[in-house]
Amino acid sequence: MTHSFAVHVPDAELAPEPLDPGQIVSGTPEVTGKVLWESADSRQVRGIWQITPGVVTDTEADELFVVVSGSATVEVEGGPTLEVGPGDMAVLRAGDRTTWTVHETLRKAYAITL
Repeated sequence: MTHSFAVHVPDAELAPEPLDPGQIVSGTPEVTGKVLWESADSRQVRGIWQITPGVVTDTEADELFVVVSGSATVEVEGGPTLEVGPGDMAVLRAGDRTTWTVHETLRKAYAITL
């Protein structure tokens, strides 16, 4: 999209984004998402992301997100443990190594800087 836009995040249609099996700690979590906007240099990305229950690891980019539905515990290695649910905003920093324990299918709107 090149123009201003609005999206109803709770029921936006998302596409499968398979996880690297090496990221899965437990359960059978599935990820879906949709990129809504990307800068010309691909360094800024805005979108919607969803994950079903389970435990996964990740190495983060600079990200601000707002949880629309669901809940998770995000443990930042050497940092805080974040409990996030509907209406919560969180910031993750590039290089943060995280473990996500998803309690209830979590959907978030995000803004990432690469």
